[in-house]
Amino acid sequence: METFEVVKESSLTYQLPSPRKEGGFSVEEAMAQRRSHRHFVDKALDASDVAQVLWSAYGITKASSHKQLRGGFRTAPSAGALYPLELYLLVGNVNDIEPGVYRYLAGEHQIERIIDEDVKLELSAAALNQKMIYEAPACLFYSALYERTTQKYGTRGAERYVCMDLGHSAQNVYLQVESLHMGTCAIGAFNDEKVRKVMQLPDKETPLYIMPFGYYYNKQEF
Repeated sequence: METFEVVKESSLTYQLPSPRKEGGFSVEEAMAQRRSHRHFVDKALDASDVAQVLWSAYGITKASSHKQLRGGFRTAPSAGALYPLELYLLVGNVNDIEPGVYRYLAGEHQIERIIDEDVKLELSAAALNQKMIYEAPACLFYSALYERTTQKYGTRGAERYVCMDLGHSAQNVYLQVESLHMGTCAIGAFNDEKVRKVMQLPDKETPLYIMPFGYYYNKQEF
């Protein structure tokens, strides 16, 4: 059996296991079974599965030295291949990865710690007290640097293309977690300024989406 290992490069950085390019779960099965799940089991996630989710969201599929691409082409399409999204991982209970907030470095398939504690409870409070955020063992968090897209597409980039990019990436996550027998739920209802403060976002980044994920209770949801 093939093994997967996360390697701690330093106190701040982890080298993630390489993404798996084949699996025993078809795209058709994932689409047919996908639902939003809001009730998570208290069970740790494997680092290899978390790495797989990150890669599915915004990982590199073809390396490129072009500066605009910041590493290469991604798993999700982007208008003009401008990739305006930034992706973070909030870790609460993941094997071999310390709790905290990490920025995903797609070009290196690494995560870099920016906050050294689990802030899912604080993020939940900033998101209208949606408890699934702190109950989940991990969360994905999306922000965007709109100027990456608007410098080429102007207001149309801000009003349409960035959110289209977000939808492409988030659907990848839905299908990937389903194939891993986990669940997620996309959250867009939150107080922007409170979320920005919890996540310590740079001024130019706009918060967009929160996706808690993990193993879920076997109950019908939507």
